[in-house]
Amino acid sequence: MPWPLPPAPGVFCATPYHSAMREIRAQVERSLLHAEWPAPANVRAFTTLRAPAGDSAPPFDRFNLGQRSGDDASVVAGNRLMLERALDLPSAPRWLRQVHGNRVVRLADGSETDEPEADAAVTTTPGVVLAILTADCLPVVFAARDGSEVAAAHAGWRGLAAGVLEATLAAMDSPAHDVIAWLGPAAGPRAYEVGAEVRDAFVAHDARDEAAFEPTRPGHWLADLYALARRRLRDAGVPAVHGGGLCTIRDDARFFSHRRDQRTGRMATVVFIEPAAALDA
Repeated sequence: MPWPLPPAPGVFCATPYHSAMREIRAQVERSLLHAEWPAPANVRAFTTLRAPAGDSAPPFDRFNLGQRSGDDASVVAGNRLMLERALDLPSAPRWLRQVHGNRVVRLADGSETDEPEADAAVTTTPGVVLAILTADCLPVVFAARDGSEVAAAHAGWRGLAAGVLEATLAAMDSPAHDVIAWLGPAAGPRAYEVGAEVRDAFVAHDARDEAAFEPTRPGHWLADLYALARRRLRDAGVPAVHGGGLCTIRDDARFFSHRRDQRTGRMATVVFIEPAAALDA
């Protein structure tokens, strides 16, 4: 169901219009996985689910937010608008052109529409909505304990090995010991099988990472992205890391998974600082 058009001026049909809006808002709320972490009251964070909201057709059904997934661009744009309006977001999400690297951008203007090439973003501006797209990679959100700063990072295995989490923390004004983190849904350690190039990228950096790889067949291991991320965050000085324990590959009812389905949609992990006016309302 696309976002309804308001009635024309002078035409009294508000009841069907408002009824449609209420239904869409309810669907979007049911399509959210809220971050479970002790964030400050002015920080909001969540990951979208694949349904029941959204209008994308299979194999992108339904709430696909990825414009580069192969889905109809106009439908994805409608899904993005639905997310923004149904949740009364303070501004449109600031999407990134993700490249599995470690570049971090600082975003201060929620009205801009460009998509910088980066895999993480930081803001201290209330109302700027940071967004990361994933479908097996690990989304990580950060918040300063005093609610003055937030960040979001796209941590696939390449970005994780390249230090995207450490780069995100380095880009924040807040010291790591004053930051908390939440790990969103990603490929789980009982389903995410990788080859030697992935294992070697981590173990060459830190021999302790070998514990995050369980051998399966010759030249292959099950990788624990959550364990790898937690170790890097702890080593960087973050005292509290929450989340984890989910698997995008195994849970096809709730999550998109590129590893499982190849052609599929993308979920958004969102974090922002509520403007003061919204908190006072």
